[in-house]
Amino acid sequence: MTAAEVKALQAQDALGSYTGYGTARFGMDEDAFRAAWRADLKGAVDPAGDCSLLQRPWDNALADFDFMFEHGRFVRYDVGTPREIAPGGGKVGMSVAQIRALYGRGLQVLPHKYQQNEQYLRIADGKGDVLIFETDTAGKVSRWRVGVPPQIDNEDGCL
Repeated sequence: MTAAEVKALQAQDALGSYTGYGTARFGMDEDAFRAAWRADLKGAVDPAGDCSLLQRPWDNALADFDFMFEHGRFVRYDVGTPREIAPGGGKVGMSVAQIRALYGRGLQVLPHKYQQNEQYLRIADGKGDVLIFETDTAGKVSRWRVGVPPQIDNEDGCL
């Protein structure tokens, strides 16, 4: 990563938010997203495709972090590492009780689509954007994502 890319990333005040990531906002097309991001990304977006993913070059796997695009528009980002902090302070490794303490009454608990004894913890910001934490069988956050409906509620991401 170049010094200019590092500086551009450091200039993004609040990285994870309900409306996007850094200066990139949900609804942007790939060109606007890349202009807002101002650093290299792995992958390409198919403007006509149902789902495309971009990845930061320093993330080793899509499971660590990805930006999701549908029909060429930025709609969601997924996080699977404790290095990132969700809007409101949640992160991978926290317990359900810790998430409840942070997000309070707005937290909706839903059963996991595929795994028994795992849950989705869903928080809507009241403006259409949503944060979802996934828990493991021990009741700890294993992943989280932020985006817009209906894409945010697709448990399978891009398949």
